[in-house]
Amino acid sequence: QVQLVESGGGLVQAGGSLRLSCAASGRTFGSYAMGWFRQAPGKEREFVTAIGWSRATVYADSVKGRFTISRDYAKNTVSLQMNSLKPEDTAVYYCAARPLGYSDDATRYDYWGQGTQVTVSS
Repeated sequence: QVQLVESGGGLVQAGGSLRLSCAASGRTFGSYAMGWFRQAPGKEREFVTAIGWSRATVYADSVKGRFTISRDYAKNTVSLQMNSLKPEDTAVYYCAARPLGYSDDATRYDYWGQGTQVTVSS
C-alpha cells in the first residue's frame, strides 16, 4: 500500500516557477515508478512526466525542457520543478505510483494523491 500527498501548488505569473512535491509512505517506494498527471477544468487527465526506480524519466512534449522530475529515496519524495510556466499549464496536478516501470497511461497507476492546484496567470 502506498499513500501519496502532494504539496507546493499555488498561483504564479506566466514565466515563473513552482516546485511540487509528493510525499510517499510505504516501504516499497523504491520499487515503484512515479508519475505526475494534470487535469484542467473540462479536460481529461493528461500525462506530464514519470520517473522509474532507476531514475529514468519521460516527459510529455508540452513540458519537455521546462519541467524536471526527480526522486529522493531517502526522503520518499518525488518532486516536479516547473519553469517557464504558461497559462495552459493551469490544472490540478496529481502524483501517482505504480509498481515496476513507468507509463504515460493513467489507468496503469494504482495509487493517487489528492491533487494540488497550479494556476498560471497571463
